[in-house]
Amino acid sequence: MNNAPTVFIVDDDPAILKALERLLRAEGYETRDFQSAEEFLAGHDPSIPGCIVLDMIMPNVSGLALQQALRASGCDRFIVFMTGLSDIAASVRAMKDGAVDFLSKPFSDNMFLAAVRDAIAKDCIAREIFAERKSIRDRIAMLTPREYEVLQHIISGQLNKQIAADLGTVEKTIKVHRARVMEKMQVASLAELVCVTMRIGLPHSGTRTHHAGIDTTDSAMASVKFDSGIPGTYPSLARRFGDRMHLRGDAK
Repeated sequence: MNNAPTVFIVDDDPAILKALERLLRAEGYETRDFQSAEEFLAGHDPSIPGCIVLDMIMPNVSGLALQQALRASGCDRFIVFMTGLSDIAASVRAMKDGAVDFLSKPFSDNMFLAAVRDAIAKDCIAREIFAERKSIRDRIAMLTPREYEVLQHIISGQLNKQIAADLGTVEKTIKVHRARVMEKMQVASLAELVCVTMRIGLPHSGTRTHHAGIDTTDSAMASVKFDSGIPGTYPSLARRFGDRMHLRGDAK
């Protein structure tokens, strides 16, 4: 199985698509090319590692509009923008929305490849973070409601005796729950447990959350939502683009 990152190229100019595809393949990247935002939405799989190389100015739906639609759908792909125009406002907006780079045509091969490498490196890190957090959430999901309750008391800094008093039980029972929590969470110490739960933003003091209400999404730093449900959002986005709603021509 080929695990090479894929670069999704979106540009309405066939000559540019072909040239960039040739350059990227020579560097060992897998590529997929699309001549419109609509075509991209119909064929893009967000679970595939890689990045997007996106033309800013395209018919019907601009690159900036596509970026905003992807973010709204929960797919925060790392994007390298290209444009033949000097549009400072558009470039600033794109960068604020998470673009990795903004290249003005014509650009050198080295400049282009450096931007792609940067985007793919960020994608790799984001996926590692996502996988780690998913693993932690999966472990928490294995806890019983009572074990989860004990977990919250533990990471709040309470001793077994205090937890037992709060939960109306005996210290011996709390010790059993605590041991099961440590085992299921795959940690060997309180410090490790605290560090692990902090990675998914679990509260460590004050308000406690319900077991069934564990947040299963990542919105911090550069994490990306590569959820299995994301591809299913694309048909609706494609329909919105087909109807040419307010997304049309934002960067014209």
